[in-house]
Amino acid sequence: MHPEDLAEKAAQFRAEEAAIKREVRVCVAASCQSSGALPVFEALTQICGDGGGTCRIKGVGCMGLCSAGPLVAVADKNCDLADSVLYRDVTPEDASDILHSVCGAPVERLRCSTEQPFFARQQRIVLENCGIIDPDSFKSYVAAGGYAALVKALSEMTSAEVLREVTTSGLRGRGGGGYPTGLKWSTVAKTPGAQKYVICNADEGDPGAFMDRAVLESDPHRVLEGMMIAGYAIGASKGYVYVRAEYPLAVERLQTAMRTAKGAGFLGHRVADTQFNFEVEIRLGAGAFVCGEETALMASIEGLRGQPRPRPPYPAESGLWGCPTLINNVETFANIAPIIRNGGEWFAGIGTEKSKGTKVFALAGKIQNTGLIEVPMGTSLRDIIEIIGGGIPDGRTFKAVQTGGPSGGCIPDAHLDIAVDYDSLKTLGTMMGSGGMIVMDDTSCMVDVARYFMEFCMTESCGKCIPCRAGTQQMHGLLEKITKGQGTTADLALLEELCEVVQATSLCGLGQTAPNPVLSTLRYFREEYAAKLVSE
Repeated sequence: MHPEDLAEKAAQFRAEEAAIKREVRVCVAASCQSSGALPVFEALTQICGDGGGTCRIKGVGCMGLCSAGPLVAVADKNCDLADSVLYRDVTPEDASDILHSVCGAPVERLRCSTEQPFFARQQRIVLENCGIIDPDSFKSYVAAGGYAALVKALSEMTSAEVLREVTTSGLRGRGGGGYPTGLKWSTVAKTPGAQKYVICNADEGDPGAFMDRAVLESDPHRVLEGMMIAGYAIGASKGYVYVRAEYPLAVERLQTAMRTAKGAGFLGHRVADTQFNFEVEIRLGAGAFVCGEETALMASIEGLRGQPRPRPPYPAESGLWGCPTLINNVETFANIAPIIRNGGEWFAGIGTEKSKGTKVFALAGKIQNTGLIEVPMGTSLRDIIEIIGGGIPDGRTFKAVQTGGPSGGCIPDAHLDIAVDYDSLKTLGTMMGSGGMIVMDDTSCMVDVARYFMEFCMTESCGKCIPCRAGTQQMHGLLEKITKGQGTTADLALLEELCEVVQATSLCGLGQTAPNPVLSTLRYFREEYAAKLVSE
């Protein structure tokens, strides 16, 4: 298949819907479903009937502003979210008014402005289809330009040219480590081996993080397309998506995408009528946080206990069943299709010198606008929290933001103007991680925050290495003692010493980064620790 053939097919799919002029789009991602989106969808469908006219009711993916769900957008068929009339906090009782607004005046009492900074300040690349296409429809994805990058790569580019575009883009892994994607792909491509694997890490375990879940629920074909392009570039014919069993909706939509893509000839044998073959399987994780670490993840796929192993050898050389293996997360693969469509230099023109492109963040905690955003790398924390996020609710003041989950740290008000990129955050003793941001107001006790994250790491430790297994338990015990007002200066000194030991001697990233919340809160909020110590 050539790009022209796919373009013709996309035009055909659009022509099949030529009678449809307007759409009522209902967010049916997990966040809006949890606030009642499905009854809203049913009410709209019941009133509208079978959709034989010029308007249709369509279930779509995440629109971003989860705190305002259920969200419903009324738009011309080909319009994006910014050009729609968006309604918030919709109930089934609002269905009739919304349908009357399709050809009339907007329902002002439900109106949610798409001109507000939450929407206007975003730059959507990974999320470009979210809230617009039907995630269960192969035709909807193709009509929106889906699989064009895959067909372009297979018919017009060599694998070396694909690698060159990804390298030129400057894309770094969005799973937390920030390793250059092009370099990782090139390493696997150069490694000899009759069998190679591509793994999509969707084991999103950070508290407050839901970026990968939302992408899989909203645009699953996009992830499959990125995996297949990666497979072509490195010489792999088999892929696995390792996803948490706690994400049933994401799993269901991914399975539907795999089935429809395969039925249309875009997955499996002779992909898009070429010589390229690529199969994908789903592996469900049992919720162990440590399985987000790549070697533990591979052990779990192999049917073994999810425990990390020493590196080297790295997965690029000896990964799944001893074969060269490429592992990237959901967001990384979701960036691949637009890079191939638009060119690596286009992507490299967004962001900062060392952190290219955009980043998807999940805003949670004490913030006005909780939800999913995508902004250029280098956007300041202040812009994200105060402008896009809408600031702190209930008249409270900002105290800290936790970035990077249990592996990250807490950033105080004094550093809100820092640019959010891989290198800048490291200077503050934290990291970007996969993109979770938990905002805390002045009611939060930072010692309690550190204790919470240490308890999480202690519970999630696989127990394979002593520094992590015993160290996190000892640190949690000391934090528990301090929060109860029973700690001494000697306990605080021991806590800091343990942080250094666990950080330096643990086997994998879980233990190596477990002390980060403690170290960052000690660095910026030491007075809160001191206030809880017993007078000696």
